[in-house]
Amino acid sequence: MKIIALDGYAANPGDLSWDELKSLGECTIYERTAPTEVLERAAGADILLTNKVVLDAATIASLPDLKYIGVLATGYNIVDTAAAKERGIIVTNIPAYSTPSVAQMVFAHILNIAQQVQHYTDEIRNGRWSDSPDFCFWDTPLIELRGKKIGIIGLGQTGYNTARIAIGFGMEVHAYTSKSPFQLPPEIKKTELDELFANCDIISLHCPLTDSTRELINTARLKQMKPNAILINTGRGPLINEQDLADALNNGTIFAAGLDVLSQEPPRADNPLLTARNCYITPHIAWASAAARERLMQIMLDNVKAFLDGKPINSVIK
Repeated sequence: MKIIALDGYAANPGDLSWDELKSLGECTIYERTAPTEVLERAAGADILLTNKVVLDAATIASLPDLKYIGVLATGYNIVDTAAAKERGIIVTNIPAYSTPSVAQMVFAHILNIAQQVQHYTDEIRNGRWSDSPDFCFWDTPLIELRGKKIGIIGLGQTGYNTARIAIGFGMEVHAYTSKSPFQLPPEIKKTELDELFANCDIISLHCPLTDSTRELINTARLKQMKPNAILINTGRGPLINEQDLADALNNGTIFAAGLDVLSQEPPRADNPLLTARNCYITPHIAWASAAARERLMQIMLDNVKAFLDGKPINSVIK
């Protein structure tokens, strides 16, 4: 079969191998594909692999040979699954491959805000410690996590892994989840949103992006939070109204935010969060550790092989 990867660079910028995929058919790997290049490059493909390249109904209708779409990510909103289903095209995703890495990034942001390691490293390189009259110095709050309340919105695999790390730090874990309290370990307390926003010192977003969760974080919710509260988002950018969050940070409604995702990626240069006070942003890299990408590549291969064997796995077609 003819296999085309439209944007393979993100998952494998060169440190991993495509050789096993290439052994399964006539295979072409493109690093990136612009919207205007999709139809030309995908022409004749039986199998299409995509990470962020959109495959809408019109594109799918223009590819009569297409039998399988493999999304190189967990989220698959870039594919019109209804159009694929109508054509009998299998669509698969890569579930749960980045769970440990994303939970780790949650705490990378929390610890960065709590301890300000980069700030003090920069100050020392500029000679401040060498010039200090005292054996130490600090000019930011230094926050101990033990005893702090963390509110986790969405208790799927990543949310649950984040909760386990928080428990290890001695934090009090509250979760907004569809799970019954009887399904939760005793260390995790099921909590309604209003109580979670009002009482938690840190709130971490792990819910899917739906009509009901879009801009879940807005002025009204931010006003419910403590003035020393920290917001973390490693989920989806549109969970947050970005102007509302920027205003809340700048006027001291909340203390800080750590974000790995934004509503538009790459962001516009005028995104208000880029210059907001105490806003720490990483470029959507929580998923991108070498270990996570190795798992992604292996699951991708398993998905393609299962499809070729006539026994698809990880299908997202309902």
